[in-house]
Amino acid sequence: MAGKRSIFEEVGGKVAPTPQGSLIDAGPKGARGAVRIWLIVLFLMVMAMIVVGGLTRLTDSGLSITEWRPVTGALPPMNEADWLSEFEKYRASPQYQLMNAGMEMSAFKVIYWWEWGHRQLGRAVGLVWAVGFLFFWATKRIPPGWTGRLVLIGALGGLQGAIGWWMVASGLTGAMTSVASYRLATHLGLAFVILGFIAWYVFLLGRSEAALLQARRTREGKLFSLSTGLMHFAFLQIVLGALVAGIDAGRAFPTWPDMNGQFFPADAFYVPDGQGGSLPVWHAFFENPGLVQFLHRMAGYGLFAFGVVVWLRGRKSAHATTRFAFHMVMAMMLAQVALGIWAVLTAAQLHVAITHQLGAVFLWVLILRARYLSQYPLAGSIRKGTA
Repeated sequence: MAGKRSIFEEVGGKVAPTPQGSLIDAGPKGARGAVRIWLIVLFLMVMAMIVVGGLTRLTDSGLSITEWRPVTGALPPMNEADWLSEFEKYRASPQYQLMNAGMEMSAFKVIYWWEWGHRQLGRAVGLVWAVGFLFFWATKRIPPGWTGRLVLIGALGGLQGAIGWWMVASGLTGAMTSVASYRLATHLGLAFVILGFIAWYVFLLGRSEAALLQARRTREGKLFSLSTGLMHFAFLQIVLGALVAGIDAGRAFPTWPDMNGQFFPADAFYVPDGQGGSLPVWHAFFENPGLVQFLHRMAGYGLFAFGVVVWLRGRKSAHATTRFAFHMVMAMMLAQVALGIWAVLTAAQLHVAITHQLGAVFLWVLILRARYLSQYPLAGSIRKGTA
């Protein structure tokens, strides 16, 4: 008597092959989840860096450490002699001589700890990146095609450290009592670039490569292009905000919607040269408080108007998650406009100004998420009403 046939056996006696997944699913996947968690930790640390950096600027603490010591500078002054040595170095700086002459040691320690904390957090970010990358690389857990992306984050982090010192060095010579505003804008701009790359990678690692490939087939190209434009516009506004912070322009015109009774500030293109004359006009775009704040305000209005256009398009998306993402962008944009006006009316009070900067971080990430969902929509269910 013949034995029982397998249900997978064909009539001709051959066994049907077992169904196989796609080539993408069959290939090595790496530790996508673990790498994603590591990147989320880095994201939170970079976000903290931006906040602490903002507080360091608002408290005029950034020039309290006058040397660049990436390794040995990790240790703070350990005794009274060390504190006196650091204080003497600061007393030789233009900021002390022109702005803080007569400062007591207790006040110096306050600004020192802000700057030391900011630098220490930067070292911690670098260490977390290095340890994480080496671990995933040595254990061959980096997903295929991701090594270069992860190296890019580390390279940008190293560049950011060098730009940080380039920025600080600009305030230690001549008659400077703060860092050069364009260097501060470069430093903050790169921080947002790093944050953006990390956020984008976190989004991508949230789904498998096969799922991303499938999702891309339903991408909304026009919406992706609009959100990309919004992303670039928001970055420009962030850089202009850094210029405002760099020269304390937010405290110069504490009125809204006018600027001390005028639409366009007087002497907007005048920057004194210290000898009774004026510097070339291009200096005004970085050093004149009226012009810099005016540009930040006008760009803010333009960003909001363009954001409304993008939101109107986004709310028509065929995907519920995409529509919700653009609703979140619009809500945060309204909140950010309100925070900006509040910062102006309070002459950039510390807690208001730093909340406004944190709002920029949230808006930046929300725009990136909306852009991501335009490129890789999440399919919903008609039956559940999530399409």
